[in-house]
Amino acid sequence: MNGPGPLLTVIATLIFLVVLSPIAVVFILAFSADNFMVFPPSGYSLRWFRELFANEQLLNALWLSLKIAPLVTLLSLLIGTSAALALEKLDFLGRDALRTFFLAPLLLPALVLGLALLSFLTGLRLSGTISALVLGHLIVTVPFVIRLMSSAFTALPDEVEAAAATLGARPSRVIFRVTLPLVRPGLIASAALSFLLSFDETVISLFLVGPQTTTLPVEMMNYVQGRTDPLIAALSALVIVGTLSVVLLVERLVGLARAVGTGGA
Repeated sequence: MNGPGPLLTVIATLIFLVVLSPIAVVFILAFSADNFMVFPPSGYSLRWFRELFANEQLLNALWLSLKIAPLVTLLSLLIGTSAALALEKLDFLGRDALRTFFLAPLLLPALVLGLALLSFLTGLRLSGTISALVLGHLIVTVPFVIRLMSSAFTALPDEVEAAAATLGARPSRVIFRVTLPLVRPGLIASAALSFLLSFDETVISLFLVGPQTTTLPVEMMNYVQGRTDPLIAALSALVIVGTLSVVLLVERLVGLARAVGTGGA
């Protein structure tokens, strides 16, 4: 089988350059020595990284996002994996309707979800709290976990679990000693995706943040409304590096293709 021809290679290369060029611009601006965003910069320095680590508002927002994302990840795995396991392994009345209910947030605009959550949580006096942000992020992350884990459970051969049950293992033991270890790539991919989605969530967070509970993406939007300096480019470069580190970690642990593919053994 012949490989891609020269024309296809050139087209693919151009597409990659177009997609990656904004990231390259962000990294170049992050090391700018200018007072404003000018491309190309007139000089280069680490000035804006020093300014970033002295900015208390952005750092507080960063720490809040780093506290919320792991909690959302843990809850997403607990809820999403349990739901996917029930939807794929059990046969009960209303299963398809329940699946549609769980996956509905994937089809709704984030603006609609944010407004609905604001109205609901305001009545419970939870708006502007960490609990509200966690709940809002779960609305986004849980459906993705269910999709990934459903694929993982579907690809898992039923004979493996049947063999464990035949040998006398209780259902709970089959799940924790056989099923979950075999879908470990799916679990790792779900955890990574949940963390990144929570850390990056902006639209829903805009409706739920408070004076003392502002996440990093929202604080970044507030910052660029009144300033045009390269500090936000320095922060964006660090966020890109962090995101890439998570992706490389998944690739190192289980292989990215395997994690987002079948998720099976």
